[in-house]
Amino acid sequence: MRFAIIAEAALVGRLAARNLWRQKARTGMALGAVAFGVAALVLSGGFVQDIYVQLGEAIIHSHSGHLQVAKAGYFTAGSRSPEKFLIADVEAEKQRAAAHPEVQNVMARLSLTGLLSNGRSDVPVVGEGVEPDKEAELGTYLKIVQGRALQADDLDGALLGYGVARALNLKPGDHATLVASTGGGAMNTLELRIVGVFQSFSREYDARAVRVSLAAAQELLDTPGANVLVVSLWRTQHTGVMAARLQSDVAARGLETKTWQELNAFYESTVNLYERQFGVLQLIIFAMVLLGVTNTVNLTVFERMGEFGTMRALGNRGRSVFVLVVIENALLGLAGAVTGAVLGMLLALVISHVGISMPPPPNADVGYTAQIRVVPAVILTSFVVGVLATVAASIAPAIRVARRSVVDALRENV
Repeated sequence: MRFAIIAEAALVGRLAARNLWRQKARTGMALGAVAFGVAALVLSGGFVQDIYVQLGEAIIHSHSGHLQVAKAGYFTAGSRSPEKFLIADVEAEKQRAAAHPEVQNVMARLSLTGLLSNGRSDVPVVGEGVEPDKEAELGTYLKIVQGRALQADDLDGALLGYGVARALNLKPGDHATLVASTGGGAMNTLELRIVGVFQSFSREYDARAVRVSLAAAQELLDTPGANVLVVSLWRTQHTGVMAARLQSDVAARGLETKTWQELNAFYESTVNLYERQFGVLQLIIFAMVLLGVTNTVNLTVFERMGEFGTMRALGNRGRSVFVLVVIENALLGLAGAVTGAVLGMLLALVISHVGISMPPPPNADVGYTAQIRVVPAVILTSFVVGVLATVAASIAPAIRVARRSVVDALRENV
């Protein structure tokens, strides 16, 4: 019995494939509709995935790093009183974090708030004392628009955000005064020489940011400590594993670990927004393929109604005719989906080689070059959508021809 069923299925499959070749024009039209829809999904999905990757890497490599370690409570209340959340033994904590093979670099930062003055006016700023050499390795997405990056020997040097420099009309070579309060409440000043102006992915950050060397910030705030250890990894994919590992290690010493996603909540919002938009796009393309293939299937079934009547008269059941029509369109959907996936991948590679020049995203001043990423999950989803749309388009016509009486179907032969 089982072998009979298999033999019948194989026979129906061969007959379905032969029928597709008989209707070359109709088959070509339906194949083109499916291939176009699948290729469109591959390209749009790859473009959206590139947005996720480029936005994430811009966040990581312009400011936040992959992970940050700080004293418990700093990430919620530290911006108001950073002096209350200092890591005592900075070097020891850096060595512990750097011992993991997934870690590329560990750098300390000291946060400060104060006023930056050009002698005529002043602007409130959020400053950071950083380790310039290590920050240069991390900040590959930080664009120096004037001057140069901060260097290790710039003890009195400062790197300004574009918004700060514009507000105070400062440029490389100018001097400014940074006024801040020490942990003991005393006011202290630091005379700075502007070495460069930068732009990051965030306009808001650039409007308030000032970077000086860690040694200069520690002298200004009269402390040997730091607020944050920024951890840079070799691969972004290791973020989750390293976050759990570091958290279990530092929790006993009153520290906590945050990932770059947790530090930048708007990234998750952006991902959710684009996922919903891409979901709607998938439904639209599914409907387009469904309508296009349904039209072709209806015409094909109408033209072959006499053929189906003859099959019924020779003893084939309506169920067999239904299965035949569905299998024909399943094969058509498979061929169209494969063609569309291959076409989409080839176009993605060509477009990525050329690049897509994109304007600055919201809340940013720096544009970027987008690509179309070849993502296996997107290709698989697009393939499945193409096949399902084609099979779904055949259901209604197949039911109609299977329920048609033999006499009415045979009349079409006259």
